[in-house]
Amino acid sequence: MHLRTLGKTGFSVSDIACGLWGMSGWSGSDDAESLRALQLAVDLGCNFFDTAWAYGEGKSDGFLGTILAANPGKRLYSASKVPPKNRRWPAIPKFDYNEVFPADHVFEHADKIRRALGVDTIDLLQFHVWDDSWTGRKEFRNAVEKLKRDKIIHAFGLSLNRWQPANGIRAIRTGLVDAVQVIYNLFDQNPEDELFPVCQENNVGVIVRVPLDEGSLGGKMTRATTFPDGDWRKGYFNPKNLNATMDRVDRLREDLPPGMTLPQLAIRFVLSHPAVSAIIVGMRKEEHVRGNLALSDAGGLDPALVAKLRKHRWDRSPAPWSD
Repeated sequence: MHLRTLGKTGFSVSDIACGLWGMSGWSGSDDAESLRALQLAVDLGCNFFDTAWAYGEGKSDGFLGTILAANPGKRLYSASKVPPKNRRWPAIPKFDYNEVFPADHVFEHADKIRRALGVDTIDLLQFHVWDDSWTGRKEFRNAVEKLKRDKIIHAFGLSLNRWQPANGIRAIRTGLVDAVQVIYNLFDQNPEDELFPVCQENNVGVIVRVPLDEGSLGGKMTRATTFPDGDWRKGYFNPKNLNATMDRVDRLREDLPPGMTLPQLAIRFVLSHPAVSAIIVGMRKEEHVRGNLALSDAGGLDPALVAKLRKHRWDRSPAPWSD
């Protein structure tokens, strides 16, 4: 595994990180299988794990806590998230900051997460939504400073709204933010425009989520793919989005180099950008762990291929079904 520095945190994290959302929020997951996959990831050198209280109301935090306890001699980094109090994704300007992250809510969930992880101090605690209109609120600054001062957290981050990568730049410039989590993949390339340069300028870590576009770049999805009730992807890949997505996947396959799979291309594209600290990949099965972590050694793509893939950029706007 290759390690990269997570911005000004100084953490040396594996460039392929293990995401736990699918272990508690998607259909088809098996708890015992998930724990085996997590342990295998540790054994193969992955040291960075991303979870959130909203993933099963603490279930995935508990999974990660089990793995941390089982590996006391290894430095594993945990990142979790405080859910919005109003339980609305994404954040929008009409929501007042205190509707979403009032201090008592933030500290209550920080304590819940610490207990689930079995740690005194959380390596990276993120707000699960964000709107930059809140940047100047003193309650925001006071909460982050107290979290750090009281050693509840080592570092603070923001999970940015889908398809709104610039909606966080003002917060980054306050100096309060150590890392951001953002959607970036072969289709969603717009973080390169404004966000990545600001992160590099301010030494803010970049954690990329959804490198496989919620599965469309995983190589197995077709126009006939369906998801059961209760699975978040059922709404996301509604007929309109699924068909538009698969049209683009078909065009992307035309540029797939011989001997390379679609998910390999997708993950290595993200690894190619120097602003990226780590990529969150869901790995519920041991075979997925082995395949995905091996891409760390493969590294980024040839610059000429990266340039060729720029034409697959897809600029999208948030929709009611997208979060």
